[in-house]
Amino acid sequence: LPDRAMMKAISTGDCNPNVPAKNSYRMVVLGASRVGKSSIVSRFLSGRFDDQYTPTIEDFHRKVYNIRGELYQLDVLDTSGNHPFPAMRRLSILTGDVFILVFSLDNRESFEEAQRLRKQIAEIKSCLKNKTKETAEVPVVICGNKNDRGDLYREVQAAEAEALIGSDGSCAYFEISAKKNANVDEMFCVLFQMANLPHEMSPALHRKISVQYGDTFHRKSFRIRRVKEVDAYGMVSPFARRPSVNSDLKYIKAKVNVLTENADSQTCCGK
Repeated sequence: LPDRAMMKAISTGDCNPNVPAKNSYRMVVLGASRVGKSSIVSRFLSGRFDDQYTPTIEDFHRKVYNIRGELYQLDVLDTSGNHPFPAMRRLSILTGDVFILVFSLDNRESFEEAQRLRKQIAEIKSCLKNKTKETAEVPVVICGNKNDRGDLYREVQAAEAEALIGSDGSCAYFEISAKKNANVDEMFCVLFQMANLPHEMSPALHRKISVQYGDTFHRKSFRIRRVKEVDAYGMVSPFARRPSVNSDLKYIKAKVNVLTENADSQTCCGK
């Protein structure tokens, strides 16, 4: 179908044209300024933490995986805490498949912003679900970062954040420390589990390889010299570029068409 072909071309970009559209996803990281969004992304991509704070306007990253011989792609959108362009944030939410909402445990205003963002995600995604007749919920993890600072600096209690989750099975809460790398891997494991994605996408559950192995990465199985072969590999693309606004809009349109076709097909089949 032309729409499926369009989704594949747009979602994979120029990094790996062989990744099936059904295996291409986008993770969007949202939250107020200075809560540690970029630090969490850095932990996910490289396992490193940088003490120096640099305000983020919007950073785009791409990671590709070979998991048990099947290729996957995860685009990571690290958004600005100031959200100077509301339309762009709405677009980011529309294109997102999984979300991480970050607040700082020592800053109540950032927690209130996380609450607003969760409502915004629900509102924006509900509009898309109404058009596609989609029933699946959107996986969201809410992260209370900087739990290494201790109770003396805490302004948000765990019970408050847990009450925000309630009985929503598509939402989870974690108190983490990007600085100390505490609970970060566990958070990603749960996020990918809620999204029905391979658990090997989590940072601790796959072999990290460098771009020098990119040519062999696409094979269903390959062996790296002096490295024991495993079932899951991950590689960060050094040349990934954020898709244009026009590309994102086309992707959303194609996604709506494909999901609508799937829903209609299931209805006709009596599912």
